[in-house]
Amino acid sequence: MQGKVVAILESRIGAHLGELIAKRGGMPLLAPALAEVPDIDPEVLRALLRAGRAAPIKFAIFQTGVGTRALFQAADVLGLGAELATLLAAAIVVVRGPKPTGELNARRIRIDRRAQSPFTTDDVLDALADVDLTGVPVLVQRYGAENAGLRAALEARGAEVREIATYRWALPQDLSPLRQLLESLTEQGVDAVVFTSAVQVQHLFQVAALEGRADRIVGDLRRCLIASIGPVCTRALRQLGLEPDFEASPPKLGPLIAGLEALLGDGEPEPGPAAP
Repeated sequence: MQGKVVAILESRIGAHLGELIAKRGGMPLLAPALAEVPDIDPEVLRALLRAGRAAPIKFAIFQTGVGTRALFQAADVLGLGAELATLLAAAIVVVRGPKPTGELNARRIRIDRRAQSPFTTDDVLDALADVDLTGVPVLVQRYGAENAGLRAALEARGAEVREIATYRWALPQDLSPLRQLLESLTEQGVDAVVFTSAVQVQHLFQVAALEGRADRIVGDLRRCLIASIGPVCTRALRQLGLEPDFEASPPKLGPLIAGLEALLGDGEPEPGPAAP
């Protein structure tokens, strides 16, 4: 990566990702593309637990670590942490990936089923493929936006879906780093762009539209190497007319950095090209 400018749109671990790139000789350009805003309505949480007393949850799906942690923290503040744990003890708990797994383990919540890598919505549904969901109450911990595909698939199988929002994704208050990135892309001052979530893609295009650059953002990005953390992110890129040069497999930082380093060094990334 020696001397190559690598744009990073990650917020929470953006600095860490930048350090990994800098250690390999790259020049990280940090442009956080989202903010995680707490969004738990105490009355909704109380109502969820009341409903759980009348008609106990049979399945509980946890999609993200930050959302899982926020849910338990909100329950603790309301003095309902023990009741939430009791509700989950009587349910079959399903996790989408390692981050919610870690949060549930910290709370000593039993995990019954795990989505397989790369932890997509389809993988979550596969973990429930052998289950009759007709009339079954299913709790879904939402991430920063509604997972409409998951809800629709569960409801199509007859499930009674009860969602709980824990946070929402928003644009950062300070958009100047994203504006700088857009300017650098136009001036061909960026060698690679790293996307670690689908919402980063959407937000970059949103800011491009706000800045009057909607007609050139695709062309500007096509002049760079584009690295995707996994299939969900890749799908978002393709929907906007971009094909990533590399998709990490499995969708973790290690393979992402290794593949990016190989590409910037004119090599071939070990995990291979983006999956169709």
